[in-house]
Amino acid sequence: MADKIPYKTYLSEDEMPKQWLNIKGFMKNKPDPMLNPATMQPCVKEDLTPVFCDKLVDQELNATDKYIDIPQPVLDFYKLYRPSPLVRAYGLEKYLDTPAEIYYKFEGNNTSGSHKLNSAAAQIYYAKEQGLKAVTTETGAGQWGTALAMAGVYFDMPVKVYMVKVSYEQKPFRRNVMNVYGASVVASPSDTTAAGRKILAEHPGTNGSLGCAISEAVEAAVSDPEHKTRYVLGSVLDQVLLHQSVIGLETKTALDKLGKKADIIVGCAGGGSNLGGLIAPFIAEKLEGKANPRIIAVEPASCPSFTRGQYKYDFCDTAKTTPLARMYTLGCDFIPSPNHAGGLRYHGMSPILSKLYDDKYMEAKSYTQTEVFGAAVTFARIEGTLPAPESAHAIKGAFDAAIECREKGEKKVIVFGLTGTGYFDMKAYDEFLGGRMTDYIPTDEEIAAK
Repeated sequence: MADKIPYKTYLSEDEMPKQWLNIKGFMKNKPDPMLNPATMQPCVKEDLTPVFCDKLVDQELNATDKYIDIPQPVLDFYKLYRPSPLVRAYGLEKYLDTPAEIYYKFEGNNTSGSHKLNSAAAQIYYAKEQGLKAVTTETGAGQWGTALAMAGVYFDMPVKVYMVKVSYEQKPFRRNVMNVYGASVVASPSDTTAAGRKILAEHPGTNGSLGCAISEAVEAAVSDPEHKTRYVLGSVLDQVLLHQSVIGLETKTALDKLGKKADIIVGCAGGGSNLGGLIAPFIAEKLEGKANPRIIAVEPASCPSFTRGQYKYDFCDTAKTTPLARMYTLGCDFIPSPNHAGGLRYHGMSPILSKLYDDKYMEAKSYTQTEVFGAAVTFARIEGTLPAPESAHAIKGAFDAAIECREKGEKKVIVFGLTGTGYFDMKAYDEFLGGRMTDYIPTDEEIAAK
């Protein structure tokens, strides 16, 4: 059978999912609700609509529906770059001398270079449908900002992006792409918002963080005197995991066509969007007792929310303006070192994934960036695609899982998410190949939640 499985399995457009999968609908033990910081009561729709689009708030609060229809205009946008391929990594199997079968879902086959378009299209569509005039957001590595810019120009919606300063400086061409698609980009923290000015005063010369950029983007949205601007977020929130479920749904459909079942699923974890999307149909089966795949979240050792954070209520941003979410967190004041996994440099983790992790439905590992880039270079040389640093965490996790299968003599099916390409990350690759890349692991004292 193995020699009959193609390197790439593509679905037809007719086989693309027509509905998103809502993980919360399958969970008997639901994630704890977000809290209004002023009242410390669970957030209701009226608490969230000044910040987020109305339909997105409905999705955020929906804990019962297992599936939610994808609007036709969003499906039409998806067809510009979806379905994405499921790739059999024959080269990796040979290199690792493993009896395991290794597959990866490649989400980088679009100009944004990542999976982020899946949620950007939905969020921009709902903003347009509501009659809004603009949206604001943050971006770390720049993939989310690029995706939102692309969706913004497609649906004719202006976009303002607050880009984490270290990435803004490391990746000038990434912000240039956002500009090509009409978005305005500001290095965060900036002096354009009260939150930014406060952070700069307290942390002079800071490289910024996603928490800082979120604070600025939220402030810019809610301060619109016409109330025609909303904030949109590229990860963490339940609505984002919902939109990203197209990744896992396509993956499972492709595996079903091949007659395969995933035994081990590996994804990188920063805020949780791609991991939640990849595992969505598989965790649904696990929650229903129909299957029991091993799910591994991989995060950077420099920002280890799962492996060293606390499970508690915390603010989603540095300025403490957002609702409180119960999640694994390093503390909203934690600003990670300026490593090259920009999209994973967030202090907290998706409330859905945090609950699943706390309930032992999944596990987590952390790696240093030299370990991760070593795996990335090996992957690029064997599979031909230069991975984003974020995706390389999943690659390293998949390598270790395959080696474990070799040592135990187990022929398992390993699936990992290749969420994006690393063509804008050449400074990082240059540092690694030149032997100048260093590893930084924060001390317990530096992790505010400890």
